[in-house]
Amino acid sequence: MNRYPSGAPDPAARPSSEVAASVTRPWAFGFASNPAPSRRRTRHFRVDVGTIVSVVALTQSLLLVSLGYWGSQRLVSRIGVSAHKSNHDRTEDKVNAFLSKAESVVGAVAGTPSLRPAGEQGEWTAEMLWTMLQQSPELDSLYVANDEGQMLMALRYPAPAIRHIAPERGTTTETWQYKRPLEVDAEPQQRYQTIRLEAFQSDYDPRTRSWYIGARAAKGPVWTQPYVFAAAQELGVTYALPSRRRYADGNPQALVVAGDVSLGRLSDFVRQFSSSGFGGSALLSADHRVLARSDMPGVRHQLEAPTGVLGELHQHMVDDGTAGHAADTAFSFRHEGRRYLAQTSRIEITGWELVSWVPEDALLGDLRRAVLWSMLLVLGFLAVALAISLRLSKLVTAPVENLSRIARRIGMLELDSLPREPSRVLEIQHLDQALDESARSLKAFSKFVPVDVINQLIAQGHALAPNGSPRRVTVMFTDVEGFTSISESMPPAVLVGQLTDYFNLAARVFARHGGVIDKFIGDGIMVLWGAPADLPDAEYKACLAALELQAEMRALNRQWHSQALPEFRTRVGIHTGMVIAGVLGSNDRLSYTAFGDVINVASRIEGINKQLGTQLLVSEVTHAGIKGRLATRRVEEQVELRGRQTKMVLYELLA
Repeated sequence: MNRYPSGAPDPAARPSSEVAASVTRPWAFGFASNPAPSRRRTRHFRVDVGTIVSVVALTQSLLLVSLGYWGSQRLVSRIGVSAHKSNHDRTEDKVNAFLSKAESVVGAVAGTPSLRPAGEQGEWTAEMLWTMLQQSPELDSLYVANDEGQMLMALRYPAPAIRHIAPERGTTTETWQYKRPLEVDAEPQQRYQTIRLEAFQSDYDPRTRSWYIGARAAKGPVWTQPYVFAAAQELGVTYALPSRRRYADGNPQALVVAGDVSLGRLSDFVRQFSSSGFGGSALLSADHRVLARSDMPGVRHQLEAPTGVLGELHQHMVDDGTAGHAADTAFSFRHEGRRYLAQTSRIEITGWELVSWVPEDALLGDLRRAVLWSMLLVLGFLAVALAISLRLSKLVTAPVENLSRIARRIGMLELDSLPREPSRVLEIQHLDQALDESARSLKAFSKFVPVDVINQLIAQGHALAPNGSPRRVTVMFTDVEGFTSISESMPPAVLVGQLTDYFNLAARVFARHGGVIDKFIGDGIMVLWGAPADLPDAEYKACLAALELQAEMRALNRQWHSQALPEFRTRVGIHTGMVIAGVLGSNDRLSYTAFGDVINVASRIEGINKQLGTQLLVSEVTHAGIKGRLATRRVEEQVELRGRQTKMVLYELLA
């Protein structure tokens, strides 16, 4: 009886009746029905191809549907968090821009050379403050005070006015010059015209106010904690900036310039967050009191603790230890049986905390329901597809079994009188045609190589053997100068990234000029021109590639220098001559390469760059192939290469 190498009986050698029975048995899962007693010990669990395909398809489909549903739910959650964060960040940006504009206006006033709250420049200062206030809707008032207690203030609430504070002999005189409303469209002189004048005694001293004391103590800009403005009786904050100067009369004076921002203006921004119809946002002070919140509009006259959904959000932050942290946070919490998504961030300018929340079902409910319905539809289509695949599998299993026996005969080179397997399935028909074409090709090939010889080679395990042939090539070796010291001073990940960028650049340059990279040797590269295919003018193309490599490396080094990375200086050696090129290696591991004296010489030429202080060296043979088309410089003395007795004439390529 014929046997396979494993010793198993050859199924092709079974009686035809047994083979036919094995094809026509209607098995799906289980054992053969009514097996003969003498064959009982050979029963095996068997399954046909159609069932395997159906089970695998069903398993994969269910797995994919499950993973798809799980992934889509996660994606929906990510979309919701991203959309929420986008609205939150937009609100944060507006608050920061609002406060930054206020800072810039106060800074501009503080930098004015002739700024004075009283005296000769007082009227000019008042006009300037009034003009700046008109151009700065962020500010409710703008003022300057000195260390003598004098103050000049432009304010829009409770009425547009210029307020003068002048302490005299233990009392303070306040003078209010009421102006036209800022919204009135009139000439500049008319807008500044005083329409009513009031003067009275008060106990107001700017030097005792928190904004003045804080700026003088910090010797720099400060934002005050929220407090009730004396004039407007509304909660707000003040930005104050100290300014020391010496005037022309020689008197030094310490000034503090400040601007007021009411919390009512900031409330407009937090209300914009809930403009979509759901969700809300709020500003909390450094001590976690409510400055403004979208679900409770209106001007705030006193600071309160967070309540309601904001109170639940704040308590969650306290429990997690994230309340007051500088880093942005995102989390979820529950309030009155409803799940909310929350975002928090810190307003660095003032130390406030911006928080926002949105009901998860309001944001993602419709999208999640759409995903669920999509998954149900997919399952329905999957059930229909499975039923169809089970039915169609019956059209595949019998022809495949017959074709496998035909393929086995072809593998054994039994090519005479092979049957055909007609089928309505297009793939089966193509496979039958392909097997027939393979058999005819092998039968034609057997006319040139005896079948017995082929069988003997296969039986003995013969395969493609190493081979090579002489070929004239131009060989290039490259090396990075000082790579060892570079690698010792850099983290491995950064070094690998630089080396990868360098190799990518070099590979593109060599490919443009017809070079074939033979191998990478650490930080070096061996490149062939003229193998495996002949290449006209190989010397010239190799030299062009070397010059272009240097030019592109200069650009890459400039980029690395800007990133504080070490630069790579590439040294190149090029030589031309006859080598043995081909498929070389062991019987079971081959590669295309070249070897010979030319390879060794090219490597030595690259190495001599270090001794000569050059970067691009070519041999005399390669130089002759250039034919004067590139600028070169002959090395003055003949060079003795390591490991060689004769000296060589070398040329340096010039950029």
